Amino acid sequence: MDLKEAIRKRHSVRNYEERSLAPEVACALRESIKRYNEDGGLNIQLITDEPAAFGGRWARYGKFSGVTNYLAMIGKKSDDLDEKLGYYGERLVLEAQALGLNTCWVGLTYSKQAEHLTIGKDEKLVCVIALGYGATQGVTHRIKTIDSVSVNKTGGPLPEWFIAGVESALLAPTAINQQKFKFTLHEGNKVEATHGMGFYAAVDLGIVKYHFEVGAGSENFSWL
Repeated sequence: MDLKEAIRKRHSVRNYEERSLAPEVACALRESIKRYNEDGGLNIQLITDEPAAFGGRWARYGKFSGVTNYLAMIGKKSDDLDEKLGYYGERLVLEAQALGLNTCWVGLTYSKQAEHLTIGKDEKLVCVIALGYGATQGVTHRIKTIDSVSVNKTGGPLPEWFIAGVESALLAPTAINQQKFKFTLHEGNKVEATHGMGFYAAVDLGIVKYHFEVGAGSENFSWL
């Protein structure tokens, strides 16, 4: 399964089979996590066979069940931390999908079990990503139109790569499925990505920027 197929097939899943990750799957994820932590200066951690984080009343409120594996999205406090965690976290989400797993970004409805995590004094746990073998494959949701989330400042027609990038971004998970983002095409194949208001809007921006790169092809443009 390539990344574009993973984007099409991936949906948020809240109910999981209570089973451990296959050793080869956990190993592949940990290798990617190590690489992304080094690239992004992050401290993302894979927690396995640990039910406490999704065993409290908040998890029940979020309608989660069977979650015993998750990614803890941690990094040094900075203005761009949320966006970086969204970007690298979604890379892991799509890799997990390609490995036969299901996932769900989780902002609030989990219990923060510090004893299972290593968080430095200058670091912050922003959110987690539930992952494992889903009881279902999830369902699709309504998405906005390309015109509603894009702006063309070139005076010419939108190139196919830009359209493909926005289409890919529209399939990305965002908080409460609000899709509060916008992509603006400038002269010279430069693309500006912005987000609206919202508690996890910057995380969402990182997520959709990675989707845009996959759909558009990073060789076709540069970020403004």
